[in-house]
Amino acid sequence: MATRDLGSRLAISEEVLTEWISAQRWFGSKARDVAQFNILDVVVLRREPPALALTIVEARFGAGTHELYHVPIGVRSDADHWDREVVCAAEGFTAYDALADDQQTALLALLMGTGARIEDGESSVEFWWEGGRPPAPDTPARKMGVEQSNTSIVFEERLVLKVFRKVEPGINPELEMLRFLAGHGFAHIAKLEGWFQYSGELMDATLGVMQQFIPGAVDGWRLAQDALVDQGTDFFARLEDLGAVTGRMHAALAADSEDPDFAPEEPSDENVSLLSATIDEQIERVFLELPDHPALAPIAGRGPDLRDRLQMLSHIGIGGRLIRGHGDYHLGQTVLGPDGWVVLDFEGEPGRPLRERRRKHSPLRDVAGMLRSISNAALAGELLFDLPAASADWESRARDFFLRGYLAEVDQALLPAGKQAIEKLLSIFELEKLLYELRYELNNRPDWLAVPVTAIARLLDEPFA
Repeated sequence: MATRDLGSRLAISEEVLTEWISAQRWFGSKARDVAQFNILDVVVLRREPPALALTIVEARFGAGTHELYHVPIGVRSDADHWDREVVCAAEGFTAYDALADDQQTALLALLMGTGARIEDGESSVEFWWEGGRPPAPDTPARKMGVEQSNTSIVFEERLVLKVFRKVEPGINPELEMLRFLAGHGFAHIAKLEGWFQYSGELMDATLGVMQQFIPGAVDGWRLAQDALVDQGTDFFARLEDLGAVTGRMHAALAADSEDPDFAPEEPSDENVSLLSATIDEQIERVFLELPDHPALAPIAGRGPDLRDRLQMLSHIGIGGRLIRGHGDYHLGQTVLGPDGWVVLDFEGEPGRPLRERRRKHSPLRDVAGMLRSISNAALAGELLFDLPAASADWESRARDFFLRGYLAEVDQALLPAGKQAIEKLLSIFELEKLLYELRYELNNRPDWLAVPVTAIARLLDEPFA
């Protein structure tokens, strides 16, 4: 079955589309049974060569569920001899991933800078600009390093366009959170410059955002890996600063009691029970669906042990407040720039539905994500990158420094009362994060499975305090 017109005479078959998308790093369901891919809608942004179309592609799975992906497609004639990120070639034309083409990404930047609106049939793409000087029409651009779930393009080393690949109906939390935080005085973000969105019979959805680029910044993950090599102590002080920034971020996210999407809420008595039941169900489902993979051998059949540990942690009250959070907080979502730490990527965990990513939680859920990332940095360095094993107290010291900075800045009313309640709730959220990491690596980076598997195995072997 052929797609709709892509601004040329070229059509893409379902078979070709399936083979190409399944191989892309941003396709996040590699471990699932894909029944087929279909192009559901096309908005042509430019019909003259090289043509550019934004497509909404459906991935339909054997279980009857589906996901939607945003795939910008460029079309060039054979005379251009285009050979990068090719989807297919036929009838004298080549279709390819448009984000590999500077000429196509420059058009996206131009449309955003001019606030354009493109209509195509019943659908449209609208571009918004609220920043300073937009990129020039012939601006140099480059793709950022390998990413998992999105694609980012840097313009003039001062702006970065993040194009969302997996899309869902509604505003993307990245756009929503950046606008809220900027409006409530939180300075540790990359300034929002513009965005673009799709509207049609299928849905309304955010397709991408443009932000300030921070040249010379180093991400927290790289800093952790460097610290494991040189065994210096500067990293601990930086972690304390990052903890303080995190505390201020949560205070800002809790600052508006009039906005129903962000107003803090008191947890009900059922919150812990619901949280525990949800994680318990996740444990059961994840362990039932574990494939026969050698890397999973250390935890095979140990789902009941993990559920027992969860039950021992669950006899507490959440306390504090429920607020909107970062949602996927780890070292790789932070960079250290000339003016200090900057927090990035507020879209939440890409493997979760949008409604879950917008849900309010205890702010300790973000804290647990960062603590898991500190642990992962030590494990990955040793297991994957042949770095020296972390010293016996490296992880505990790193965690302590981060928590010290956090607790000094966060509004204490947002947290449970007492150290024991905080520690137990953190442990529950860390367990939840471990399950997510296990699923994520299965679907996206099987070569990384040793990290969550080792962490789960070590957790199960620890005596319960």
